[in-house]
Amino acid sequence: MGTSLGTMLAVDMGLQWSCWAVASYLGTEKFYDLAGSSTFGLLLALSYPRAHASIRQQVQTGMVAMWAARLGIFLFSRVMKQGSDSRFNKVKHSPSQFFVYWSVQGIWVMITLMPTLLLNRSSFNPALNMRDYVGWGLWTAGFLLEAAADEQKRRFRSDPANAHRFIHHGVWAWSRHPNYLGEMMLWGGLCASASNVFRGYEWLATASPVFVAWLLVRVSGIPILERQAQKRWGGNPDFVRYRERTALLIPGVW
Repeated sequence: MGTSLGTMLAVDMGLQWSCWAVASYLGTEKFYDLAGSSTFGLLLALSYPRAHASIRQQVQTGMVAMWAARLGIFLFSRVMKQGSDSRFNKVKHSPSQFFVYWSVQGIWVMITLMPTLLLNRSSFNPALNMRDYVGWGLWTAGFLLEAAADEQKRRFRSDPANAHRFIHHGVWAWSRHPNYLGEMMLWGGLCASASNVFRGYEWLATASPVFVAWLLVRVSGIPILERQAQKRWGGNPDFVRYRERTALLIPGVW
């Protein structure tokens, strides 16, 4: 069974609150995302059954670790280059408000990772099946889409000539938020594979990718970026046409 879920939750929140104390004292948000991705790695290590890991557990753990490493390095490099993260401009100097952000990150990590934690703690190991292969395929497509979207935007922003322009080429011509679509796809795929070992109350963990989608679509992702884009380029006819012809999230659907 390994480390209990309660212990992992305590480690998760303890790490977020420790980082909050340091970040609040320094008045910085620069290691917020790096702390989040590092927490994924730590919980993976605590849950992983080193002695008798199944193929499913090995693949799942490797996929999450790859995602966490790539995204953590990307986000940390971006904030160090930009010097700040606009999400925290109004809260990083208010310890109580900043505490909420760090606490929410801890909750996000635990809920998002729950299917993988349950898989790694389970001794039930049914044969690999179509649910695994479809799930891993969905993860691969989502991971590549998210990575491509991030890299294309990074290159676009690195050109001074694009300082006041918006990206609308590459995967950004298919969707206004392709990175978020990739994020939803990869967590949905991992949950599909992990669900092969779910029993009883563990099926509640299938709400994990729904939670990720809800956060990105309704709370901290798309709504904020759409408001910022509208404020910045709403009067630009090219941007108006881009919004009209490009799906918000899923090409050809929505």
